[in-house]
Amino acid sequence: MNKEEFKNILAITASISTILQFLAGTLICQKIVQKKSTGDISGLPFVCGFLSTSLWLRYGFLIQEHSLILVNTVGATLHFAYVVTFYMYSIKKSIILRQFFSCLITLLLIIAYSIYENDKALAMKYVGFLCCVMTIMFFAAPLASLMHVIQVKSAESLPFPIILMTFIVSMQWFIYGILLSDRFIQIPNFLGCVLSAFQLSLFCIYPRKAQNMGYSPVHNF
Repeated sequence: MNKEEFKNILAITASISTILQFLAGTLICQKIVQKKSTGDISGLPFVCGFLSTSLWLRYGFLIQEHSLILVNTVGATLHFAYVVTFYMYSIKKSIILRQFFSCLITLLLIIAYSIYENDKALAMKYVGFLCCVMTIMFFAAPLASLMHVIQVKSAESLPFPIILMTFIVSMQWFIYGILLSDRFIQIPNFLGCVLSAFQLSLFCIYPRKAQNMGYSPVHNF
């Protein structure tokens, strides 16, 4: 197998894994529809997810990378549907509207800049940097829960399947970023690998007290 064949296979598997990860939001929306209420769930992760995938979509078009375009087209569409679902069942509709329109204005300004910037290499650099920052912020989000796990010396609250999936997806995109020589794909996904690997290590350091006990999922590119 040559490098190009490996890159194509990796692009396909990484895209499938990422789309499956995006689909986790359907489980949350299903519960919202069943209860006909958003309860204490925040809609901000859905809004930020829409902004992040839309930025990566724009970056994909700038560098003409079809895998990024495909996976983030699906991601942006799904997150938009999640925002709409959340809005329909939220009692605080004004908050979700403000969050979404702030996100939309930010996105449109960035897209407008990338279109009208004469230096396309510079546009790619700035949009790629923003994508990188946004993804790092997402990966840093679980740090607060990690402190709680260390304090109570129990990994019961950590969602093992989600963390494992994040590690696999991050590793795939990190390797793909190396093959593309694209540091904006490499850096956030390398940090995602490190953070998720650390979280996985906590299951060894603080094993579950009972194997049949469940865990409470928490939200986590």
